[in-house]
Amino acid sequence: MPLSALLLAAALPASLPATVAVRFDRRHAVAVLEEGAADRATGRRATAASPVRIASISKLVAALGVMRLVDYGTLDLDRDVSDYLGWPLRNPAFPDTPITLRLLLSHRSSLSDDAGYVIPLGESLRQRVADPRAWDRNHAPGSDWFHYTNLNFPVVASVMEKVTGERFDQLMHHLVLRPLGLSACYNWSPCSTQEAARAAVLYRANGEVAKDDLHGALPACPVEVMPGRACDLAAYRPGENGALFSPQGGLRISMMDLARIGQMLARGGRGFISAEAFAEMTRPLWRFDGTNGLGENGEGDGFFCAYGLAVQTLALHMKAGGGETPGGTRCHDDLFGDTTMRIGHAGDAYGLKSGLWVDPVRGQGLAFFTTAVADDAPKGRSAFTAREEEVVARASASRSALP
Repeated sequence: MPLSALLLAAALPASLPATVAVRFDRRHAVAVLEEGAADRATGRRATAASPVRIASISKLVAALGVMRLVDYGTLDLDRDVSDYLGWPLRNPAFPDTPITLRLLLSHRSSLSDDAGYVIPLGESLRQRVADPRAWDRNHAPGSDWFHYTNLNFPVVASVMEKVTGERFDQLMHHLVLRPLGLSACYNWSPCSTQEAARAAVLYRANGEVAKDDLHGALPACPVEVMPGRACDLAAYRPGENGALFSPQGGLRISMMDLARIGQMLARGGRGFISAEAFAEMTRPLWRFDGTNGLGENGEGDGFFCAYGLAVQTLALHMKAGGGETPGGTRCHDDLFGDTTMRIGHAGDAYGLKSGLWVDPVRGQGLAFFTTAVADDAPKGRSAFTAREEEVVARASASRSALP
């Protein structure tokens, strides 16, 4: 290792988690936290330009692609997705109930993650959803039952691929990422080696590498492959397996670029999606009443309290005048602790916690991630972890002001 890298590594405590936060308004963005090592082995610092696997915020970005296709008239939120897929997608317990993009994007499709949602090259989505464990047999699609389910998004991606004839990673590049001017990609495709060299390695709380220890090179194969099979993406037929590029969690993006997505949302989607599409996307289709939904951990713990089309709404139950929605006393989603309603999404995977949150009234927001968070990290005063609350509080109090 070069002497300069050794000195830098010595200056950075090996246990210091990488934490980055960017505040933004509709026109400006400023990095307010940049600390810790993006790569502990070399001492390379984490910055607002470090791409990171942002986890479930990837769902919101995938939904932007859907809404652009809705604006083009290519997709219909309320059409049976079986028509797009070319085969029947049905919950065996409710064979006459169609499943739509609206239900998939809002986690009301009755799909479950119990059969798994990582589908390798060589297996098809159709094969996976034929597993009875992929379905909730107690709640019909379209009921007021919310169950946060990653598998919804491989189905969404398969629909997108089927109607466009393009692989999800390539489609998202020209449909969403490039038009927004972002250096971002799903599962490192089609990012460059220069972007890979800036990657934030994801570490678990015990210091073990969890993801993206790339050593400055792109992965030899960007997707999971069945044992014994070659990574032959040239033979892949779009629409067969929308899980390949991890639409539910595989977006790699820097916080400065994530803030640009937040700025677009702060402008009501203007210039990117129609006002109607923005309204459809951000309007809560489900609200927690204390008993009508489960989060990813299988608990109705008040983390998810209002959800639209891959858009989470915070503190909606804390209305002016003190009124609460049914079950409001069981909602604990006020991450910022200021009772302000915000839209966006949280992320949680491989020791990372992340967030993109926008106050649509003031047109301001925050994009952040922090790493090496334990699976059993203590909660704060909300359903979020104390670490996330600390990052948000520090970023909000930063003296690095927007112009």
